[in-house]
Amino acid sequence: MSYWNIQHIPSQKGKVVIVTGATSGLGKEVSSILGCKNATVIMAVRNMEKAQSVAKEIHQAYPNAKLEIRKLELASLKSVKEFAEGFLKEYNRLDILINNAGVMACPFELTEDGFEMQMGVNHLGHFALTGLLMPLLQKTENSRIIATSSIAHRQGNIDFKDISWAKRKFNTTKAYADSKLANLYFTYELARKLAGKPDCPMVTAAHPGFTITELQRHSLIFRILNPLLSQKVDKGSLPTLRASLDTDAKSGGYFGPKGFMEMKGNPVLVKSSPLSYSSEKARQLWELSEKLTGIVF
Repeated sequence: MSYWNIQHIPSQKGKVVIVTGATSGLGKEVSSILGCKNATVIMAVRNMEKAQSVAKEIHQAYPNAKLEIRKLELASLKSVKEFAEGFLKEYNRLDILINNAGVMACPFELTEDGFEMQMGVNHLGHFALTGLLMPLLQKTENSRIIATSSIAHRQGNIDFKDISWAKRKFNTTKAYADSKLANLYFTYELARKLAGKPDCPMVTAAHPGFTITELQRHSLIFRILNPLLSQKVDKGSLPTLRASLDTDAKSGGYFGPKGFMEMKGNPVLVKSSPLSYSSEKARQLWELSEKLTGIVF
């Protein structure tokens, strides 16, 4: 398939999708497209007020979109558990879990549970959420789990002895890159763990290339380069949508833009950094993540 776009997405009627971080950028765009394709979209968000306004905007474009807003604070394991419990009480299927929410290049801060904010939200919060929802994902035929990574993962190299930067001088760019590498370790390790098991979810990852989003608000360099190199969010969301819906996708697949340095272009299968394929490091992160979150798959 030479050019994949939203015309390739059939009706998603009857499907239930969770999108974390659905109030801006990729999450908002993905929620909008899935809403227009008749899926029931659970907007899992930190800011309920902002989500109401986004849902209103989506409904203006697509009056029949089925959207439900639920509170999820990924920087709090308590909130993650409450979200999962509430969802599992009310829903008997989960077709697609899009782990999209993220923080980027923020000042040093710890989550409620003492994790560095970017690793805590981008990886550990989503790790816990996926683990808690896994029984329902396994019960739902042809379900999928999607992790949102970034080109930045190429600069990542996780220090497993100091994952929350207690002993090192904090470098926010490096911490972000580590969290995005963690998203890929998670994807590849989970795909390995589920391989060959019947009725298991497909696990894929995607990155948006160089896409203009609110995520970049802390980064001066992004604000300078955006007008020159970036693509708009409707294009940037396509790798995530393809990872979520392409019938030819396989577990462990990683989608990104086709263009120069994967910055923009049509969504295609891409390769991640050599380090990201280390099964030893992926296993190490998995064991540490279970220990830190208390969630065992």
